[in-house]
Amino acid sequence: MTTVVDPKPQPPVRTRDIEDWRPEDNAFWEEAGAKIARRNLVFSVISEHIGFSVWSLWSVMLLFLGPEYGIDPAGKFTLAAVPAAVGAALRLPYTFAIATFGGRNWTVFSAGLLLVPTILAAIVLEPGVSYSTLLLVACVAGVGGGNFASSMANINAFYPQRLKGWALGINAGGGNLGVPAVQLLGLLVLATAGAANPRLLPLIYIPLIVLAALGAAFKMDNLTAMRNDKRAMRDICKEPHTWIISGLYIGTFGSFIGFSFAFGMVLQIQFSDQFDTPLKAAYLTFIGPLLGSLIRPVGGWLADRYGGAKVTLWNFAGMAGGALVVLVASLQKSLPLYIAGFVSLFVLTGIGNGSVYKMIPAIFRAKAKISVGGGIDENEAEKRSRRGASALIGIAGCVGAFGGVLVNIAFRQSFLSTGNANTAYLIFCLAYVLCFAVTWAVYLRPSPRRLAGV
Repeated sequence: MTTVVDPKPQPPVRTRDIEDWRPEDNAFWEEAGAKIARRNLVFSVISEHIGFSVWSLWSVMLLFLGPEYGIDPAGKFTLAAVPAAVGAALRLPYTFAIATFGGRNWTVFSAGLLLVPTILAAIVLEPGVSYSTLLLVACVAGVGGGNFASSMANINAFYPQRLKGWALGINAGGGNLGVPAVQLLGLLVLATAGAANPRLLPLIYIPLIVLAALGAAFKMDNLTAMRNDKRAMRDICKEPHTWIISGLYIGTFGSFIGFSFAFGMVLQIQFSDQFDTPLKAAYLTFIGPLLGSLIRPVGGWLADRYGGAKVTLWNFAGMAGGALVVLVASLQKSLPLYIAGFVSLFVLTGIGNGSVYKMIPAIFRAKAKISVGGGIDENEAEKRSRRGASALIGIAGCVGAFGGVLVNIAFRQSFLSTGNANTAYLIFCLAYVLCFAVTWAVYLRPSPRRLAGV
């Protein structure tokens, strides 16, 4: 009799498409899920970080645009608002792209796309360039703003409910750090090469973009369940909570990105006697965005522990107080108080960013429990929950980012009409009071119709 010897078993071929993904299954999570999710989180953060840097590149470029460029303050606020607007608009299709192309595939493409605005900026930045050319190149930098929405929707699908606040906070906070990072690099260029060499800054980012795209290509994965779910965006637009959360996110993230883009310019205009050179302003502009980015995971952690709605409510109360401090400091022309008020605003925007995003999966988790009580299968309810949360993350990111445009428009119109930013500060304060009231009325007011656990 001939004995047949089985060949030595071969290890499975590594695939970038994952079909079986069960993060709520503790055994699955401990055995394989956590490691895969962490790897995707790391490279998602890297790509998103570079995206934020490119998106906010022009907030730093404005410090290089001296009198020889012939651009007045209103024109500079417009240059800051344009990439914010384009980035906000792109967040919606970027979220949809995850479901169409897969998280890994889209991250590779969107990271590589960042080469376009950086190369263009390196080419055109010199005295004599037309304002329309600068405006067009600033528009293209908006592609960096779209990365956030696709990254957040992707990472949301990788993590279990109990870790979403932490994971989304880390992902968003690491991405937000791209803002102070590019500001610090701009400070380095100003201090070493001078304001006459703005091209050096975008040139620094070209190799970093290439490395981010390669890292995503070799280390990230696609979740096929997300790729098979292309109607979520349309369905979620019918959900009232979509627009409530988006409005709250205007107050938090819109403030963060708007202040990040405008802070250095406002300092130079409002305290021109103390910031007569771009270098002096650059020393302070990165502090607020840095602290706001670092604190964002804390906002997610606090929301995990105490509830997203409670943290968001009191955070908006603090933001209203911070805006009042800035207004008082502006009226008294007190630079120390002004800096303290603005830094507190940046910190609170970071906490609020984390807590509002934690509310998103909590809302759909609560709705899923109601659905199960109504007779829907538990697995189907969980699937709907994850589907709705990922889609809402994209829409909220899109709508919220338009807050950055509104902040710059408020500053621009305030300076044009009154010569100072005091009207803008008052508007910010009233907006935060409104957000406080909406959060309480919808998510915390005692009512039998209120969603529990948000």
